[in-house]
Amino acid sequence: MKKNLTYQYHHMGIPTTKPREDEKYSSTFKMYTTPGDNPFRIQWHRFEGGCPLHPLIQKVPHVGFKVESIDEAIKGQKILLEPYYPFEGFRVAMIEVESAPVEFVGTNLSEEEIWGIDKPGSMIYPED
Repeated sequence: MKKNLTYQYHHMGIPTTKPREDEKYSSTFKMYTTPGDNPFRIQWHRFEGGCPLHPLIQKVPHVGFKVESIDEAIKGQKILLEPYYPFEGFRVAMIEVESAPVEFVGTNLSEEEIWGIDKPGSMIYPED
């Protein structure tokens, strides 16, 4: 952690091989994700063969932190997922820390805007 940044817990992602009733498919990443609509925002991620994401992201649970500056948070770190916008107003990136993925979230959206509704035309769910 960098002393000049504030890290606020955002969510946890856990890889699984078990299909879940409420999972949603991303053709972009060839993965299924649950909505994380529980008190601790835990999401389950199930990956198909040919998923373009780094193997650590597919195999090891990750924690997500909201930060003021993703660029500062990833500076000098081993990057697993370059910064991108899965949907408008919401930027993410992932790094490796001691063989575990850590995700950073940069956004001014409210939690209701992030978790509450579908994101038509998003990069992660283009079929919406």
